[in-house]
Amino acid sequence: MFRSRAQAFDDLVLDAVERLERLWARELANVDFLVEDVPPVPLRGEPLEAIPFSRLEGDRTGRARIVVYRRPVEIRTKDPDEMALLVHEVVVEEVANLLGVEPESVDPES
Repeated sequence: MFRSRAQAFDDLVLDAVERLERLWARELANVDFLVEDVPPVPLRGEPLEAIPFSRLEGDRTGRARIVVYRRPVEIRTKDPDEMALLVHEVVVEEVANLLGVEPESVDPES
């Protein structure tokens, strides 16, 4: 079956999330994971910083959202394996930010 680049990227995010949900099921129960193509454009007058790979909204006390941006990740990777690794790192980093722990403790096997 043919998978578009966007569908293949969604699968990478889903793989990373499923792996972490096995380790952190209770902590991630109220977290939504989404994919968007690009981050919002900065407002006029705001400094242009490096384009982010992801965004965390909310905190662990309520409903939270982790958004992964497809195009910035695609642009910064050379092949599917590198993209899968970066997606996993991005998801781990945002989960670590949400939980207030070091990324190494979120997924010790990565």
